[in-house]
Amino acid sequence: MRAHHAHTAKALDVQVEPGAVFWGWAGRTLGAPARTATGAPAWLRLVSAPEDKAAGKLWDGALDAQHAFGDLDGHRPALLAVHDAVDDGIAYRAELSVRVDDPVLSDDPVLQHEAQLPDAWWNDLAGTLEKVASVDTGRVAVRQQYMDRAIPEFVGIPAPAVSRWTTAHADVHWANLTEPLRLLDWEGWGRAPEGFDPATLYAYSLLKPDTADRVRAAFPVLGSPAGLAAEATVCAQLLQTVSRGDNLILATPLRAWSEELRRRSPSTVVTTPR
Repeated sequence: MRAHHAHTAKALDVQVEPGAVFWGWAGRTLGAPARTATGAPAWLRLVSAPEDKAAGKLWDGALDAQHAFGDLDGHRPALLAVHDAVDDGIAYRAELSVRVDDPVLSDDPVLQHEAQLPDAWWNDLAGTLEKVASVDTGRVAVRQQYMDRAIPEFVGIPAPAVSRWTTAHADVHWANLTEPLRLLDWEGWGRAPEGFDPATLYAYSLLKPDTADRVRAAFPVLGSPAGLAAEATVCAQLLQTVSRGDNLILATPLRAWSEELRRRSPSTVVTTPR
């Protein structure tokens, strides 16, 4: 990966800055700060996959997002260039983006401290997610088949009817947000039940009640009948990760949230949730 990262830097005519590099999950990605030929700060990210799997939603997420959203009025780091290569059956995609120098609000997706953010930041986030939601796309972030299976199993209610499908970033957590507002990591965006992004941020705020309440205040869809499908989906997704040994710190508040969702559901409980 390091050799291919260096090769793509040369191909894109950028200079990687010395210092730390950042590895993604299972060594699948490698990112580093860089500068373009004109000296502009940039971020060079390399992703790898077997050649026969180098396609689809995750592979094309950043490129599709650039075509669909641009820089979202400065709230999304624009994609400047892409370089593809294949070596010995492995595909590599280099994505050169505008660098975001402001640190993310949390090193972990789960918020470990109350977020002290001004009203203007919350307004920017709400406005940005509203713009994302209005974009038409054929990409899918959440499938009805998943909801029909996972919500009864992990929340204990039938999958609520989706009143409206909208476009979602689909990974809005605290390690993908900065102040001033930038929304990072656009691999998985696509169609989801209305309110999916606010529900995701709420879930990752559950350890900090004041911030969780602030999320609800910023996004009135949460707690409404229209938001029930999104909330149940996100709750099921994260309870499923708990069942696999991840996000254990969220287990208790997620189960409390699932109880609230069961009380709000117009349907009867169909199973004892896991």
